[in-house]
Amino acid sequence: MINFEFIRLAWEAVRSHKLRSALTLLGMIIGVFAIIVAVTAVQVIENSFSSTIQSFGSTTFTVESSSGVQVQGARRRARENITYEEMERLQERAQLPVAINPEMRQGFLVEARYGERKTDLEVIFLGSNEHWPGNNGFEVGDGRFLTDQDVHLGRPVAVIGSDLDDELFPNERSLGKDVIIDGYRYQVIGVLEEKGEAFGTNVDMIAVVPITRMISSYSAGQRDIEIKVRAPSIELLEATMDEVIGLMRVIRRVRPGEENNFELQSNEALVEQVGSFTSILAMGGAGIGLITLLAAGIGIMNIMLVSVTERTREIGVRKAVGARRRDILSQFLYEAIFLCQIGGIVGILAGVGAGNLMGLLFDAAFTFPWLWALAAVLAVTGIAVVFGVYPAFKAAGLDPIDALRYE
Repeated sequence: MINFEFIRLAWEAVRSHKLRSALTLLGMIIGVFAIIVAVTAVQVIENSFSSTIQSFGSTTFTVESSSGVQVQGARRRARENITYEEMERLQERAQLPVAINPEMRQGFLVEARYGERKTDLEVIFLGSNEHWPGNNGFEVGDGRFLTDQDVHLGRPVAVIGSDLDDELFPNERSLGKDVIIDGYRYQVIGVLEEKGEAFGTNVDMIAVVPITRMISSYSAGQRDIEIKVRAPSIELLEATMDEVIGLMRVIRRVRPGEENNFELQSNEALVEQVGSFTSILAMGGAGIGLITLLAAGIGIMNIMLVSVTERTREIGVRKAVGARRRDILSQFLYEAIFLCQIGGIVGILAGVGAGNLMGLLFDAAFTFPWLWALAAVLAVTGIAVVFGVYPAFKAAGLDPIDALRYE
């Protein structure tokens, strides 16, 4: 059972030597802080990444050529581009996917202009089809999205993001207006609902046009594209991926026994990869913190030995009036544990606060690593017992007569 008298005595010992206690606690605080700030920051990043990925469709995966990727230090031969025609053949033959859309980008960021207003080179400009919003987690807030007729006829129409709409049309409605995007004229037919940032990129500064229009404008018939595929459910995701792999092997004439000349990347796989990477970061931070805690434990032992020496007469008096060996032992162990728990709690609070500051950058929800906090409390308690037991035994083993004579 907890002896509250020993806790009171421990508190009095801390209060009577404020500066010494504070310096002793500093090492413990830094150690716990290093552990908690690392795991909190990692959880914030992981949660933000996962929620961002999920917002773009948990059942969606991407087929890409991944030309010239590195594999085990060796460079594969450059793969042939995935073309729009291959996407059409996949669309015709696939049975399981709910929707398939191509995605072609003209560079990365381009300029958009309406009248005298224009943007910097910050607009995401891509060509796709009518399935793009559903496969990428977007919704139309005003107007409409592309239709199959828009794509079939290659109409010069565009659907723009909310921030692009605000920048080019701050005081008027954009629908029906003509905008110049990367030097080509398009009529605005819809505005997407606000999405926010994803991986440091403002996805609301976006313009989506029929991919056929982009192909004709840039003579990009054989340019590499990505294919987004949406499975009917998370349960059928693997089966849908298997079907797409089989069809793409046929479409791209991959011989039996040869490796695929394309890659599949699912959002779930990305989340798992990031989770594995962030776990390594968390363990690294925890390892650094543990080393600091061990150093702090040595400081605890040192300060407790000093305390035993300073309070030798007090120990003699306690023994003279009937205090047992285990009472003295318990008293000094309580002091060590009490001192470490204060440092642990302060370190946890500081680590959680600092770790969640990163959440402001990622617009992530508040995170508290309960299991790691509990582990930190248990760790500092263990350190207090391990490094406090020797000073406690030394105090408990003092001869009362010698202790009373000590000056």
